[in-house]
Amino acid sequence: QVQLQESGPGLVNASQTLSLTCTVSGGSITTGLYYWNWIRRPPGKGLEWMGAISASGVTYYRPSLQLRTSISRDTSKSQFTLLLRSVTSEDTAVYYCSQSYSRGTSYLYRGQGAQVTVSS
Repeated sequence: QVQLQESGPGLVNASQTLSLTCTVSGGSITTGLYYWNWIRRPPGKGLEWMGAISASGVTYYRPSLQLRTSISRDTSKSQFTLLLRSVTSEDTAVYYCSQSYSRGTSYLYRGQGAQVTVSS
């Protein structure tokens, strides 16, 4: 069974860069027809797909976040990373990483989530 675990700072200052890493165990991030996603849930709102990296290394981003978001991976560590630049209070959310067959909020496996609060 694939397991995903998010890690990173729980508090980020406004205008800084949020960095989260997802560590994957029990499966490879470079094989299969999978997408490795970043998703978030702001307080009181629904899940929002932010972006993904495919098993072949191609990245995809939500258009509204594309200018501020980067997703990369370290295959030697079975990790993929989210960078979100110039954060504001609107970026306060629980952030999840997930594995899926398609880009979006549906998933096969998902991490437990990491609370990130943007401090102004």
